[in-house]
Amino acid sequence: MRPSVVLALVILKCILFCKVYSYNILGVFPFLGKSHFYVYQVYLQELASRGHNVTVVSFFPQKQPLKNYHDIDLGKDNKYFEFRHPIIVSSFHKLLSLTILQPVMGPYTCRLILEDDEVQSLLRSKQAFDLVVMEQFNVDCPLSIAYKLNAPVVGMTSGLLLPWHYNRYGVPYNPSYVLYDIFNGVSKPTFMDRIVRSISYHYIQIMQRVCSMSEDRVIADFFDDVPPIEELSHKIKFLLLYQNFVVSGTQILPSNVIEVGGFHVTKAKSLPTDLKKFIEESKNGVIYISFGTILNGSSMPRRAFDAILGALKELPQRVVWKWEKEIPDNPDFIYVSKWMPQNDILAHPNVYAFFSHCGQLGTTEAVQHGVPIIGMPITADQFSNAAAIEEKGIGVQVDLNAITKELLLEKFRIILNPRFKSQVENISKMWHDRPVSAINTAIHWTEFAARYPNFTYTSPIIDIPMYQYLCLDVMFIICVLLISLLYMMKCLFVLWKKSRKSPNTKIKKS
Repeated sequence: MRPSVVLALVILKCILFCKVYSYNILGVFPFLGKSHFYVYQVYLQELASRGHNVTVVSFFPQKQPLKNYHDIDLGKDNKYFEFRHPIIVSSFHKLLSLTILQPVMGPYTCRLILEDDEVQSLLRSKQAFDLVVMEQFNVDCPLSIAYKLNAPVVGMTSGLLLPWHYNRYGVPYNPSYVLYDIFNGVSKPTFMDRIVRSISYHYIQIMQRVCSMSEDRVIADFFDDVPPIEELSHKIKFLLLYQNFVVSGTQILPSNVIEVGGFHVTKAKSLPTDLKKFIEESKNGVIYISFGTILNGSSMPRRAFDAILGALKELPQRVVWKWEKEIPDNPDFIYVSKWMPQNDILAHPNVYAFFSHCGQLGTTEAVQHGVPIIGMPITADQFSNAAAIEEKGIGVQVDLNAITKELLLEKFRIILNPRFKSQVENISKMWHDRPVSAINTAIHWTEFAARYPNFTYTSPIIDIPMYQYLCLDVMFIICVLLISLLYMMKCLFVLWKKSRKSPNTKIKKS
């Protein structure tokens, strides 16, 4: 058959059988941390590249115009500050920072979104959107925008489940085995850990309710017909959860909570010339150190910094360190910069280890490239990530409060062992071995929610009263029946005893 005929048949088949759907999608990602948006950006750009019309409300507009991608820049008037978190040691201060962050930042960000001229213009235009995709982190106010647009909602995270996500999506929470915790993320906690988890979990739930009510008051200044946030949050169609069970472990997740961890890791690019030369000239490999874009690494206690520097001086490896200040004495075996192409560094075969705070992005990139990790968690889901890598054999963790030069040297010797490296590379193969890629999974369920907007996929647990979920009514009835049965047996026993005594009584009378 002639090539031209074959080509014509292929084109005809595509015309007849291939139906391409293009959706209008609104994305709202209002957290001021760049690292979070690094995840969402890859996903949003992929939606646009597949022909969907994407409008994105965020603090991080595209530097270059992108086809089908339209920005609403919340920071265009410089009304915001970039969020940075200090490295803190005290557990009390960790909890206090969360207590302040949510109730203060939630309503502030909510008002910033709803006051934006372009957001208001979008709402007044009554533009039809097939779907709203929104971040599930610091503010739930965008749910009011979706309600006004009459559009279904898909939630997204850039990390593990947060405490208030469990009730919202019907995920069972049990402090005895659930990985998430803001203090100690192990899946086999001690008795004291379980006490702390139970108290902190319910405390954070209460603070989230307070935050939701504060946002409701802000929303009421703009709209008079929007239901409470708590009610709207239960109507979210899906949650695209940025994790993968190979690292985070097995969880009981309802069908509408879908793991999509790993799609932000792109193909490694060539390193800057000086950095590439520094890494490749190291005969004993390189250790990469970074504490992320949100954590202010230079606020680390001097004691901890000296312990790290002292340990590094005794190791034969060179060091690439993302750090905001100069290292004392400028040692020639350390390459320092305020910004690093992290994914490209971790992809280099001469990088032997990663010393990190165990943020979700860095942990994901290290697993993707098979690099062993030393985790030093500071706050939030970093504790869970650090516990997960240690339990899965991907790395080890150290406590910032207990760090010493000797302890750090011991941890480095563990992960720099070739056998440990081989183990991590094998786990990395498992991470890559999926029937469908993470990005295709995320896009599929996004389009699915847009195709079937009138169907609900939420777990029935959400609408069940607590007494029914815990089967308290059933247990009450069973207890009543058992007590009644015991009482009846007692009565029968008493009657039986009386019946045994009555003949003797008659004989004596006679």
